[in-house]
Amino acid sequence: MHSYSLIAPAKINLHLEIIGDRPDGFHELVMILQSIELADQIDIQANSTQKINIHSNHPQVPLDETNLAYRAAQLMCEAFPDVYHNFGGVDIVIKKNIPVAAGLAGGSTNAAAVLVGINMMWELGLTQPELQGLAAQLGSDIPFCVSGGTAIATGRGEKLDPINDLDNLWLVLAKYSNLSVSTAWAYQTYRQQYSSTYISEEKDIKSRTAKLHSGPLVSAIIHKQTKEIGKLLYNDLEKVVLPEYPQVAQLRSAFAQTEILGTMMSGSGPTVFALCESEEKAVRSKHKVKEAINDPNLDFWVTRLSSGGIQVGASGES
Repeated sequence: MHSYSLIAPAKINLHLEIIGDRPDGFHELVMILQSIELADQIDIQANSTQKINIHSNHPQVPLDETNLAYRAAQLMCEAFPDVYHNFGGVDIVIKKNIPVAAGLAGGSTNAAAVLVGINMMWELGLTQPELQGLAAQLGSDIPFCVSGGTAIATGRGEKLDPINDLDNLWLVLAKYSNLSVSTAWAYQTYRQQYSSTYISEEKDIKSRTAKLHSGPLVSAIIHKQTKEIGKLLYNDLEKVVLPEYPQVAQLRSAFAQTEILGTMMSGSGPTVFALCESEEKAVRSKHKVKEAINDPNLDFWVTRLSSGGIQVGASGES
């Protein structure tokens, strides 16, 4: 049986708009999601037992069923019991490069890689839409992580419409290693403060979704108008996270003072990113912010936008 090594890219939000509540308890969202080259490596191989084992080089990565990668493997075992009993369990090694609890879908992209890896290892022949259907059972971000690129996401984030890949920009990301923001807290707090603005009529939700599809940000992405893209970044969750976490607000302000196209918090934070026209400008922006905020807990990454999702690295016989 083969073993596989997969590259699992992180993602950022270029647009995150909260429209209203859903009957399932989640929020109705309209987002533009974007893969980036900052990525984890997931190695997966058969272990000749019936167990799922998780290993990682990062001390904050859970090694039990609370890990989305574990749950992805468990889902495949449950969905294809005959194949599972034939091939047995898997060992999964997660080599982290994406910061943990950063609003960059690190756990989600690991789970997506496990789905793709087991599909290949067990020779299931599942299509990308079939894999995304399984992914949606695990989490809202995971279907996008399977396919990657640039996409409009609606519903709770699982309904995807790919648009022209945007891979010609660089970015610098920054996150305090000693700071985390609960995604559940961010959405609950937004609901408490802004539920009066929610819309619930199906026709109004469709109208809002159509507005983004035909809106200026999508147009700028399609035509690769980089300056416009930077100006049009938007994230509703900044309204609740920035006032509560002044460090994140300060970080965003510091990036805004540098030579960038635009800056924003990714997802529920606390990572802040700045879009740049070149690697050189991203590096200069990083150094200027590092000088402005002299904090040993502040980490930086310079990377590029990516046009792909989960990619297969090396494979071999086990």
